Amino acid sequence: MNFLVIPDKFKGSLTALEVISVVEKTIIKKYPDALVKSVIASDGGDGFLEAILELEEVEKKELEALDPLGRPINSYYLFNKKKGEAYIELANTSGLVLLNENELDPLRTSSFGTGIQIKDALKSGATKIYIGLGGSATNDGGIGIANALGYRFLDRKGEELPPIGASLSDIVKIDFTELNNKLNNCSFYAVNDVINPLYGKDGATFVYGEQKGANEISLEHLESGLRNLDQVVKDNMHLENAMIKGAGAAGGAAYGLMTFLGAKFMGGTSFILEKAGVPQYIENEKVDYLITGEGKIDSQSLQGKLIDGVLELSKSYKIPVIAICGILEIDKEALYKMGVSKILEIRDKTKPLSYNMENAAELLEKGLKDMF
Repeated sequence: MNFLVIPDKFKGSLTALEVISVVEKTIIKKYPDALVKSVIASDGGDGFLEAILELEEVEKKELEALDPLGRPINSYYLFNKKKGEAYIELANTSGLVLLNENELDPLRTSSFGTGIQIKDALKSGATKIYIGLGGSATNDGGIGIANALGYRFLDRKGEELPPIGASLSDIVKIDFTELNNKLNNCSFYAVNDVINPLYGKDGATFVYGEQKGANEISLEHLESGLRNLDQVVKDNMHLENAMIKGAGAAGGAAYGLMTFLGAKFMGGTSFILEKAGVPQYIENEKVDYLITGEGKIDSQSLQGKLIDGVLELSKSYKIPVIAICGILEIDKEALYKMGVSKILEIRDKTKPLSYNMENAAELLEKGLKDMF
């Protein structure tokens, strides 16, 4: 038997590496002669840098940046000096994980900290910068990133606005006079699998805003703000990027990267799997099962997250997929239609969420033993 294991993290309970460890150990116990290849992958969100560390000869560049609320934070990105390539994870400075639940408010948060990292990478000599998107606490359309690199967003009085979600509706002009002089010497890539546009019912605000702390009133404010940003960009820069698939990733940070830095969009899962040599491995080896999964499989899992990318891979090579998760919040039939062969939900439904999260490794091992 030949197994290919490509899981996401089980957020709050198991890292992708810990999931891999349990899966590998359980498979070998059941099938001592099995061949198990595992890959730490990422869709560009949380864990992007962890995946790159496994695949590239990079150094950690540590620096002080700002968190989503503008507070100093120790952060890092990865740099391959020989290739001139930098890898940045937006969630590292602009992520939900950096805020307490009572601090979540996309009207107040900014992606400025990610812009600080980009600025430092440019100073270090980067000529290619890959920004992994996902897990953001922001809904600022990327104006925080842009502001850190010299763009200024002005209100009708000509005064500079703070680069936060609440400012989006007040922007009437974009000032380009103080842009970082190294921007033209670098190529930028927004790495993610999200397909949402910037605004609309399937856009950044209405799909992801609530989980970032937005209520009914602020959702409308943010949606109106992103529409206004798009209009000002059309007027000032003659660009129309809002409806491009993926523009809504990370609260519209993808839109900002494309608009203000000329970034190209790259599929997150395929980017990592290509670097890991997975397509070549599958072509050279007969893989019997592909195992993937994440902490919670829901409707968003099939809209550009890691599991969606893995399913695309399985379709290309006609490999049966085993999907494992802590909680299943989608009809099994939908997963079967997407190409999943077996589904394993590991939680003990008689126990509270806290128990299941604390005992995820044991539950995963038991569930795999029972399934095999």
